[in-house]
Amino acid sequence: MEVVASAPGKVLMTGGYLILERPNAGIVLSTNARFYAIVKPIHEDVKPESWAWSWTDVKLTSPQLSRESIESRNPFVENAIQYTVAAAHATFDKNKKDALAKLLLQEALGLPLTPEALATLPPFTSITFNSEESNGANCKPEVAKTGLGSSAAMTTAVVAALLHYLGIVNLSTSSADQHQENKNSTDLDIVHMIAQSAHCIAQGKVGSGFDVSSAVYGSQRYVRFSPEVLSAAQAAVKGMPLEEVIGNILNGKWDHERTEFSLPPLMTLLLGEPGTGGSSTPSMVGAVKKWQKADPEKSQETWRKLADANSELETQLNMLRKLAKEHWDAYKCVIENCSRLKPAKWMEGVTEPIKAEVVKVLLKAREVMLEIRNHMRTMGEAAGVPIEPESQSKLLDATMNMEGVLLAGVPGAGGFDAVFAVTLGDSSRNVTNAWSLHNVLALLVREDPQGVCLESGDPRCREITSAVSSVNIK
Repeated sequence: MEVVASAPGKVLMTGGYLILERPNAGIVLSTNARFYAIVKPIHEDVKPESWAWSWTDVKLTSPQLSRESIESRNPFVENAIQYTVAAAHATFDKNKKDALAKLLLQEALGLPLTPEALATLPPFTSITFNSEESNGANCKPEVAKTGLGSSAAMTTAVVAALLHYLGIVNLSTSSADQHQENKNSTDLDIVHMIAQSAHCIAQGKVGSGFDVSSAVYGSQRYVRFSPEVLSAAQAAVKGMPLEEVIGNILNGKWDHERTEFSLPPLMTLLLGEPGTGGSSTPSMVGAVKKWQKADPEKSQETWRKLADANSELETQLNMLRKLAKEHWDAYKCVIENCSRLKPAKWMEGVTEPIKAEVVKVLLKAREVMLEIRNHMRTMGEAAGVPIEPESQSKLLDATMNMEGVLLAGVPGAGGFDAVFAVTLGDSSRNVTNAWSLHNVLALLVREDPQGVCLESGDPRCREITSAVSSVNIK
């Protein structure tokens, strides 16, 4: 028996920095770049009298990174496994615990990476390595930091696969309809709580949790949970029995807010990799917090203006979704026309009231995005960190002036990780070509509002299973 689960990466479109504090909201889009995790047995059968009954043999492999657990440690994977198994012990009765013990003795875990960065590469192509020494003794994976939230997606995929394998939850497959039915189910809530706990402990701090939430539930408007809800998880580090900790977590008051959200129809999310190296999000966040303490009055004013602008962009995007639903023909016509024009000409020749309303909302959304970028730059300059570096600003300004581009910005905490754009209709190819002239690689990452799910019938799953089963550690 094997279980294959996948969880998406994310793009935080609005809410950078503010999302760290309640009740500020952020819009986070889940993507088609997904982490896959496989759980399958190593041993076919183990009898109770066997010497192996008293311990569990777990093998971890990551074929794309050519890594196995014996070679290096990964705190995200380790905590995901520990917390998931503890959840089983905390929720099962005596009979189910006996069955669990036998199941664990068969267990193995595969963690392939699925960047799907280039269409010319087949799925699950092995990551290339850089050699620090001439003899190749120290090699590191050559992976650019794009801010997609890989640790959260990986943790979520591992937790989901294990929880389903152990019979604690019953997840749906990647079918959109089935996933929709499960979207607010208790099963996904359990995955969310365990994944948040494991991820926070692995990080060594209680973050906002938007990346894990989007990995579990998909695209959404998110307000963080109160940090106190994970005080029990932090107590585990100090020696509290893990099974007791998990019980407290599962019964805790999770007060995060999650509202379904996705881009309006006929719009495409693009993500660009500038190739200049990533930025350290923790150090940038630390600098912003330091500025807040040093200049509370000015920082609070900037904070408020940014929060208002974020909320206004959300309003405009929701209005576009409403217009698309109620006036589809007019909406579609406007999007198609605007996709071929620069923004300054979007309103030219528009006479019908409904079409004019759609264009007005599009232009308002652009205006608000410029406000957001301005406030983010102000924050970065005051805190002394490059939230929107000059090189990114030039690229984003040029992008927003292209035909059919609605929005452009730096996702999340900003810096040099990546840039994003939202395009109308079929105009994304124009942006892709223009970015290449600026040495920016347009990734094949698009919005996919679906969160964590089981994979079945996907030919890539067979490739993963084959890769994982090719190596065994006894």
